[in-house]
Amino acid sequence: MSDIVLAVHNIVRWVALILLVMVVVRSFIGWFGKREWSETDHKLGTYTTIGIDIQLLLGVLLYIFFSPITKSGFQDMSSAMQVSDVRFFVFEHALIMLLAVVSAHMGSMLPKRADDSTTKYRRAAIWFTLALLLILAGTPWFRPLFPGI
Repeated sequence: MSDIVLAVHNIVRWVALILLVMVVVRSFIGWFGKREWSETDHKLGTYTTIGIDIQLLLGVLLYIFFSPITKSGFQDMSSAMQVSDVRFFVFEHALIMLLAVVSAHMGSMLPKRADDSTTKYRRAAIWFTLALLLILAGTPWFRPLFPGI
């Protein structure tokens, strides 16, 4: 079961990243191109946040129930902090991704509260870019797409 959840988590990251890049590019084009905020912009931000939330749910399942790395890390936290791969999954990855989720939600929520399109795009661009940078920094690029293959 853990291999299935990990494989889905690895695949969904690409969906989330593609959506995130799309919303960041569209936000900057709208901001600097002085475009009018549209329903498409709102929906793209919402779909991006949903994708990131699905990633969060899968990550929490791995973190709490399925990951042998986090299970061993929690049994001896001081030793876990000494091993970079274990520390990464027990602490760093979880913290960075949680910050990315919060940033993505800010990017989806704050434009709704703005009165003009420029402010909506600027808020979306800033917060979704922060989420993208955090995700790029916190993604374990060294992990295979399909474990065991």
